[in-house]
Amino acid sequence: MKDRAGGRGSAPTEASVEERYTQWKSLVPVLYDWLANHNLVWPSLSCRWGPQLEQATYKNRQRLYLSEQTDGSVPNTLVIANCEVVKPRVAAAEHIAQFNEEARSPFVKKWKTIIHPGEVNRIRELPQNSKIVATHTDSPDVLIWDVESQPNRHPVLGASASRPDLVLTGHQENAEFALAMCPTEPFVLSGGKDQSVVLWSIHDHISSLAADQGAAKSPGSKGGAVNGKSSDSPTIQARGIFQGHTDTVEDVQFCPSSAQEFCSVGDDSCLILWDARTGSAPVVKVEKAHSADLHCVDWNPNDVNLILTGSADNTVRMFDRRNLTNGGVGSPVHIFEGHSAAVLCVQWSPDRSSVFGSAAEDGILNVWDYGKIGKLEGAGTGSSDSPPGLFFRHAGHRDKVVDFHWNSSDPWTIVSVSEDGEKTGGGGTLQIWRMMDLLYRPEEEVLAELDKFKSHLLTCAS
Repeated sequence: MKDRAGGRGSAPTEASVEERYTQWKSLVPVLYDWLANHNLVWPSLSCRWGPQLEQATYKNRQRLYLSEQTDGSVPNTLVIANCEVVKPRVAAAEHIAQFNEEARSPFVKKWKTIIHPGEVNRIRELPQNSKIVATHTDSPDVLIWDVESQPNRHPVLGASASRPDLVLTGHQENAEFALAMCPTEPFVLSGGKDQSVVLWSIHDHISSLAADQGAAKSPGSKGGAVNGKSSDSPTIQARGIFQGHTDTVEDVQFCPSSAQEFCSVGDDSCLILWDARTGSAPVVKVEKAHSADLHCVDWNPNDVNLILTGSADNTVRMFDRRNLTNGGVGSPVHIFEGHSAAVLCVQWSPDRSSVFGSAAEDGILNVWDYGKIGKLEGAGTGSSDSPPGLFFRHAGHRDKVVDFHWNSSDPWTIVSVSEDGEKTGGGGTLQIWRMMDLLYRPEEEVLAELDKFKSHLLTCAS
């Protein structure tokens, strides 16, 4: 995959997309507990949840990280926004469907802007401290930012770039998309065009970031960068460089239970598992994990044996690492076929071990539950013959969905972003949404609630 903004696969026609969107919008009050639609000024290639700031009776306030990919008239930026997340069963059904596609959402307010040296292709937050984020741009370096201590900047043409708090070096060529932060220790993982996977530890640096940067910067400080790398930002060299791919590494992910184990996928159609304790060679290399380029990978945080991959062959595949063997064609536990174009992003639910989402160039974000395979399908999908495991289809975007993120503080709330700016008169669409809880709660709970509701109606009628 050479360009996330480039077209690949057989995307739906414009007429079919508009028809699908119109049907979706009419169903919003039925299928969604809450939805916020935010028209972006500039395209965004990445969206991530930050820390929860405040809990109130009807809504919570939480940080949201976004990128702004400009046309050069103003600098590229990393945006830190404050988001009002409405709690479940609070929003009125008639209100959530009444939004203007060309308007900004009142639930999303920009809080701080960091002028980024180059385009922001990928954002990842540090699980141990989500105020620390890593970004990828069109360079070999990974940039680390303490977003709380960074000064707020005004992005005007000619403004110097903000100064990263750390610069991670080790790639020999550009590393644009593959980026991960370890859930157990402050380790960073990256992949790039040099066909390598690079590992860093930032353990010795993050504890002093806020104190050092607070002393070094005043609110008006502008920093400075040369060729995308600040001359006065501290740098960290790699702890390990891992070779095994034969083309660009597109995505990487840590094992949820170990900072030493991780996986990677690339344009060579390979899924590779690594263990830093055993050296820099692959532990397992699945040569033909898919029949085309692999774009994304995620490791199940609730079941460390299960790994998801998404590909330009339009499918999502689930692998059990206990069954993987070197060479040959990979043997997935299941192949999920519910997209009509290249899959760009996959992510497991933080709440339920069998649930995950997949986003693709067809403008669809599918929510799957492999535990439902073999059972009744089609809930929330608008189709009784939907693919096995598919139980919800979010069709609120009208062009490729380039990124999404489950909210670990509110596990069934998802933020997603798409490149449909031509249709909305802006830079794209950011949506924050939560499906109706009757769709994902245990069946016995739902039936009990419906019975109670039915009894209430009968009592009122009599």
